[in-house]
Amino acid sequence: MFMDKKTLITVSMVAAVLAWTACSNAPEPTAADTKAAEAKKEAAKAPEPVTGQTAFYAMYKPARTWATDLQPLILASKTISTVKNEDGKAALWTAVFVSPSLRQARTFTWAAADDGVAVHKGVTAGGAEAWSGSTRDSMPFQNSDFHIDSDAAFKAASDLAGDWPKGHPDLKPSYVLGASAKFPQPVWMVIWGTQKNGYAAYVNALTGIASLK
Repeated sequence: MFMDKKTLITVSMVAAVLAWTACSNAPEPTAADTKAAEAKKEAAKAPEPVTGQTAFYAMYKPARTWATDLQPLILASKTISTVKNEDGKAALWTAVFVSPSLRQARTFTWAAADDGVAVHKGVTAGGAEAWSGSTRDSMPFQNSDFHIDSDAAFKAASDLAGDWPKGHPDLKPSYVLGASAKFPQPVWMVIWGTQKNGYAAYVNALTGIASLK
């Protein structure tokens, strides 16, 4: 059976209209559908290391529900076997917050992924412990003094270190942010290896200036 040209055009137009109608009648995705799709997309992404500030504020928000007067005492990078640390970013960060009114300290961790043993992805809160208060070597600091992120601290410390890290490729850098009476503002200690057998540089967390002491 053959169709003339006029009939064929008419059939094609009807098919196109039916297809358009079917598409236009498709239900709009709900907010729940969108959220589920975004969660699925996020879960499919490979875990990546983040800067200290990114992890810090992820921990700071739930920490505020524990004590509204809390202050950061220490922020430190750590490692997990499943995600590589690089360029001032880490897959695991630990923060210690203190509350002067409660005289307590509490440790929080942020992890990019599970390590299959004790580390769990996301933010984990530890229990509160007694805190005796500030000392010359360990002083709480203000969020406003935490201007320089860990990736910028890494760059400043690397510039100061010159070729030393290249000559010791087996020694990977770690990062500790804290305040003491030795410095006018909080500092990042960027250290390759250990203080006894390695290279350490201090980067002012407010100005970004690096020094050896």
